[in-house]
Amino acid sequence: MAEFSMEALSWLRRAPADFRREMRALGADEGRVAGGELADLANHALDLNQLLQFDRALNRITGRIDPGALSPMRLAVLADATTDFTVPAIRVSALRHGVLAEMFAPAYGAAVREAMNPASDLARFKADVALVARDHRGLGLNAPTMDPDAAEAAITAAIAETAGMIDGLERAGVRTVILQTAPIPAEPWSGHFDMRAPGSVPAQISAFNTRLRALADARAAVLLDADALSAAVGRGRWFDPLEWNRAKLPFSLDLTPLYADHVARVLGAIRGKARKCLVLDLDNTCWGGVIGDDGLEGVRVGQGSPEGEAFLAIQAQALALKARGVVLAVCSKNEEDAARLPFREHPDMLLREDDIAVFVANWTDKATNIRGIAKALNIGVDALVFLDDNPAERARVRQMLPEVAVPELPEDPAWYPAALAHAGYFETVGLSADDAKRAEQYRANAARVQEMEKIGDYDAYLASLDMVCDLRPFDEVGRTRIAQLINKSNQFNLTTRRYTEADVAEMQADPKIFDLQIRLTDRFGDNGMISVVIFRIGAEDWICDTWLMSCRVLGRRVEEAALAEVAAAARAAGAQRLIGDYIPSAKNKMVEGHFAALGFTECGATPGGGTRWALDLASFEAATPPMKIIGAERRTQIKT
Repeated sequence: MAEFSMEALSWLRRAPADFRREMRALGADEGRVAGGELADLANHALDLNQLLQFDRALNRITGRIDPGALSPMRLAVLADATTDFTVPAIRVSALRHGVLAEMFAPAYGAAVREAMNPASDLARFKADVALVARDHRGLGLNAPTMDPDAAEAAITAAIAETAGMIDGLERAGVRTVILQTAPIPAEPWSGHFDMRAPGSVPAQISAFNTRLRALADARAAVLLDADALSAAVGRGRWFDPLEWNRAKLPFSLDLTPLYADHVARVLGAIRGKARKCLVLDLDNTCWGGVIGDDGLEGVRVGQGSPEGEAFLAIQAQALALKARGVVLAVCSKNEEDAARLPFREHPDMLLREDDIAVFVANWTDKATNIRGIAKALNIGVDALVFLDDNPAERARVRQMLPEVAVPELPEDPAWYPAALAHAGYFETVGLSADDAKRAEQYRANAARVQEMEKIGDYDAYLASLDMVCDLRPFDEVGRTRIAQLINKSNQFNLTTRRYTEADVAEMQADPKIFDLQIRLTDRFGDNGMISVVIFRIGAEDWICDTWLMSCRVLGRRVEEAALAEVAAAARAAGAQRLIGDYIPSAKNKMVEGHFAALGFTECGATPGGGTRWALDLASFEAATPPMKIIGAERRTQIKT
C-alpha cells in the first residue's frame, strides 16, 4: 500500500475481487450462517455499492444467522436527513465491530415526532440503542442573524428539542442514546470573523455542539462527534449541496462507508467490543532495521531523520494509548536478548521494558505467540490488535487467528500512527481513573504469574500477596468504571446483563437494590475495580441480577468475600435465601459451576438452557478468604 486514506478505510484489507459472487453465494444453501463468517466478510474496505450488496444478502438470510460472538442490538437511527444509504451501511459495518444490528429508521422528517410519540413505530420497535443524528438544517441553525438574542433563542430551542427526544426515547424504553454533534459547513458568512459573531451559522452550531456535550454528560448519553469527523476529512468535502438538494443526503455519498464505520465502532464500544491490548512487532515496526543483523548502532529511531522520527511517532502513540489503559505487548521473531537491547540501551527509544506487559521474542510462529500473550494477560484473542510491517506475517495471523485485529499498514512508516489511530480499535464511550492504571495492572499481573510459578504452593502464593479487598456500594466516583465492567465483562459474568451509566445511577438510588463495587490491591499493585455485584432485594429472597469479575483476578477467592458480604446484609434484612441464575452465553462457560462452588443448591433449569441456584442463609457459614476486608461495615445498612 503506497498511501493512506481515511476515506478509503486503508487500515482494512481490500475487498475480494469476486465480492459480488461471494454475496450471491452467502447463505445460498439455505443453511445456517455463522456470525464469524459475516464479520470476516465485513472486515474489508467495502465501498458503498458493496455495503448495499452485503445488506441485501443479510436481508436474504435473516433468521438463519448464528450470532456466535456477535452481540445482537436493536438500533434506531433518528436523523434529520434521509437514511436510505446510511442505515444499511451501518448495519454491515457493525458486523466489523462485533455487533449484529437490527435497524429501524423513520421516514424523512419524522425523527422528532417518532421519538416523542409513545404510540409510534419507534416505540413498538423497542430499540436498545438510538442514534440521534441532528443536522444544522433540521435544528434551525442554518440562517445567520445580526441579533445575538435571536441566535441564542435558536440554540436554546435546538437543545430543548433534542432533550425532548431523549425524554421520549427513555419513555420508549431505549437504554442508550447516542447524540451526534452537528458538522459545521465550510461556507463563511463574515469570513474569519465568523466564530466571533454569535449569529453566524458556524458560531451557532459550535455553541449547540458545546451544549450537546454537556447534555450528553447530564443524561449519561454517548457522543458521536460527527463535527470532528467532518473536520478530519474537510468540511468542504463533507457537505455535498447537490446531494442535499436532490435527495436530502446529509453528507457526500462517498463518505458513507467512513461515517458508518465510525457509528459502528461506537456501537461496538457500547457492547464492550473495543480492543484492550496492542501487540507490537519490533523490526521495521518500532524501529528501522533488524536488530539481530544491524546491532544497536544500526537501528534507526530518533530525531534527525524522517525515518527515525516516524518510528518515534509510533512509539509515542503506543505510549499515549498505554496512558489511557491500553495494554502493550511485544511479539517479535528475534533472539530475546537482542530484542530487548534497544529498550534497555538505545538512548532515543521512547518505549522501555517497563511499558511492556508481556514481551515475547523467539522463533516460534507469531500466531502461536499471540495466543500465548492473550493467555498470559487472561484476555481473549479478540481483545488484541497486532501491528506488523510485514504483509506475510499479517496474513498469517489473520489466517490463524481471525479474531485478532490486524491493520494494513502503508509502506512509509510515517503513516503508521495514522493507520492505527483512524482504525478505531480502541474506541471508548467513557474514561475512568481506573483506565489510567490498567496497563500497569496487567503488567503486575504478569509478575504475579511468575511469582506463583516460583512459589508452587497456591495457598502459600495467595497468602504471600498481602491482598486487601475493598467492598463498597455504588457511588458517583465509580459509576463510569462500573458501567464499563458491566458492558465489557463476558467470561466471569453470570447473567451478561448490560446496563448504562444512567441505569447504574438508578440502581444506586433504588432501595430495592443491593449493589457492590469491589476493588483489590496486593503487594504488586492496585488491581482497581475488579468486580460488580447486584442483588434485587425481596422480603425472603434476594435475587442475583448481576455478578461479574475481571478475569485478571481469577482464583483469588474474591467471590467468597463478596458472598459473605451479601449474605451478611441479607441476613440483617431478614431474608431467608439468596437466589442466583446462571444464564449461559457464548463466553461464560467458565462460571457454569460458580454457584455450586460457593455452596448453592441447584433448583432446576431456566429458559434458554440456564440453571437456578439457592443458598439457605440459616445454614450458610462464610469462608475466610486470604485477604484483609475493608469497607464491609458500610453494608450493614440497606438503602432507604
